[in-house]
Amino acid sequence: MPRPCKKRRICAKPSCRRFGPQGVVHQGGDVTMTLEEYECIRLMDHEGLTQEQCARQMGVARTTIQGIYSSARRKLAQCLVNGDTLHLEGGNFILCEKTGVCCHKHCGNDKEKKREDMDMRIGVTYENGQIYQHFGHTEQFKIYDVQDNRVTASSVIDTNGSGHGALAGFLVDNKVDTLICGGIGGGAQVALSQAGIQLFCGVSGDADAAVDALLKNELVYSTEANCSHHDHAEGHSCGDHGCGDHGCH
Repeated sequence: MPRPCKKRRICAKPSCRRFGPQGVVHQGGDVTMTLEEYECIRLMDHEGLTQEQCARQMGVARTTIQGIYSSARRKLAQCLVNGDTLHLEGGNFILCEKTGVCCHKHCGNDKEKKREDMDMRIGVTYENGQIYQHFGHTEQFKIYDVQDNRVTASSVIDTNGSGHGALAGFLVDNKVDTLICGGIGGGAQVALSQAGIQLFCGVSGDADAAVDALLKNELVYSTEANCSHHDHAEGHSCGDHGCGDHGCH
């Protein structure tokens, strides 16, 4: 049975759930920010916590916080630039036992806390030691088990013919909660998000080095769909014209 995505701990639900431009006729779109994204913004931008402190308070890995924070900031920028309306709702979270207060001020002295080991499982699209650049056609993933921000084990597994949308389920079945890849299309990105898998795409080069950079918070990546041909009809072959020639990186 697949392991469920770990819920993120938040202190309280926001008192105001909708924000938008005033004094003008609203012509923008609607943007939804999850409550864990809101909590990440609150802790880091309002309370001044570091990524490490935020991760500890929300009960997830620092790399997960990195992705949540990046997504939240991107949504705020979209609302400010485009005049979109921001809605705070949904997400994958649990409420802290001390509901209504900021936990890091009321949960005891940090010196008395034993830091919990944050474990995660990272999958990388893989071919001959490198990050394979077409997510939907990858024949192998290299899987890294991480504990306390260190790789404790790794192995290469075959996808056994799984492709595109089926790969999200394949990763869930193998308990992967974080993915590093090269090119990926919008449909696959949605499937991974729905499966609760954190995505770091647009990455190339050595697979081991990319994982090491991620754990050091030094990975250069994108969170946007970056391979426009993923939604083409069946029969398309990435090798026919080369992923590197049309923006997979």
